[in-house]
Amino acid sequence: MRKALRWLLAFTVLIGTLSTAGAATAAEPEATGTTDIKERLLSIPGMSLIEEKPYTGYRFFVLNYTQPVDHRNPSKGTFQQRITVLHKDVSRPTVFYTSGYNVSTTPSRREPAQIVDGNQISMEYRFFTPSRPAPADWTKLDIWQAASDQHRIFKALKKIYDRNWISTGGSKGGMTATYYERFYPKDMDGVVAYVAPNDVVNDEDSAYDRFFAGVGTKECRDRLNAVQREALVRREPLEKKYAAYAAENNYTFGTIGSLDKAYEAVVLDYVWGFWQYNQLENCGDDTLIPPDAKNATDDQIWASIDTVGGFASYTDQGLEPYTPYYYQAATQLGAPTIGFPHIEKQYIRYGYQPPRNFVPSDIPTRFQPWAMRDVDTWVKHNARHMLFVYGQNDPWGAEPFRLGKGAQDSYVLTAPGANHGARVAGLVADEKALATARILEWAGVPSAAVERAKPLAKYDAKLDVRDVEREPALRP
Repeated sequence: MRKALRWLLAFTVLIGTLSTAGAATAAEPEATGTTDIKERLLSIPGMSLIEEKPYTGYRFFVLNYTQPVDHRNPSKGTFQQRITVLHKDVSRPTVFYTSGYNVSTTPSRREPAQIVDGNQISMEYRFFTPSRPAPADWTKLDIWQAASDQHRIFKALKKIYDRNWISTGGSKGGMTATYYERFYPKDMDGVVAYVAPNDVVNDEDSAYDRFFAGVGTKECRDRLNAVQREALVRREPLEKKYAAYAAENNYTFGTIGSLDKAYEAVVLDYVWGFWQYNQLENCGDDTLIPPDAKNATDDQIWASIDTVGGFASYTDQGLEPYTPYYYQAATQLGAPTIGFPHIEKQYIRYGYQPPRNFVPSDIPTRFQPWAMRDVDTWVKHNARHMLFVYGQNDPWGAEPFRLGKGAQDSYVLTAPGANHGARVAGLVADEKALATARILEWAGVPSAAVERAKPLAKYDAKLDVRDVEREPALRP
């Protein structure tokens, strides 16, 4: 395998030498009479400034961009979508990032932007506040409309940043980058999708059961399972604690329906949440995971469940910011369902609840089973310049994207021991070099840099985000 990877890397470097030899020189300023990047950005129709924040070596802008609510019928109104621009130089490549949720207004640089030493455009996903139309027509929240948001932003900014572009994102952001490529395959020069779930058939989730039967070590699995089971055995006293906690914080349960449903949802997320956000060695932390669940105190069981899952997650206040995600899960993305063979049936009242339960009742949903099948089929047969990175111990990777015979210069790689924060930097050496070289090649940098297969920018502890893109509860 490694010999094959070294051969492929050498071959792609040779191709890169030929394809980048005639790379264009630095972009000329547009005919706006200015070279100031702020003025050039604000000269784009529909672009307005929220604020500019200083960061050494860059200029960082938080902006609003006017988007149509419905790209199929632009006359039906507009909304303001937040984006940020981490500006390096118009002569550098550009990375187009989205988390699939809200956009951060703090300067940060995702791994591909560090690798190519480029600019970074970040987009807030439609319907996440404040990027939500008013009134909100939820039927206009789908993967095609969101991809069309990205397409319009790309077209507007490509006039300024005219070098190569690479889209990226982690988890729901990795899904978003993939859907964007499916609907607008001519926009990007490459795609780096991290830990992107691919729930092709929503009702068939046996891959997740197989994952949890073998992840980590038996000792760790048994320890986690025991705490989860004990939390349901002690349901009555711990729900009294939950009721007091909710009253103290003014939490309510109108969307999910009851405190009881919310309690079970948090507990059933526990094992999944541990593997999503922790390393195997964290299983030995007695303060995080009580070693003897049956003899642990109620406070120890509560603290462990709350730390891993968060008892606020399924309250109305915890769910409300994520209504757009749950709406999409209930209409297109799908959601996993797993079994709990280590817990007797009498302790489980609801099981994994469908995402419909987490969407306010006044927002109708209708599932579209063809949406994910379409994307999956397209990726298998049409992927070009796409890199999928997964973590070995991440539950969301149990149903990954896979490549078929029609894929070209595309790869699916897995970081050993990694969780939902898997990165290129965590791949084994040969695969890390291959992935880095492909990203550099797709970015159009000089062939000598492609051959070295090293990030072009130095690591910046404040700027370079390396933590897991964490969302509370069972969300990608």
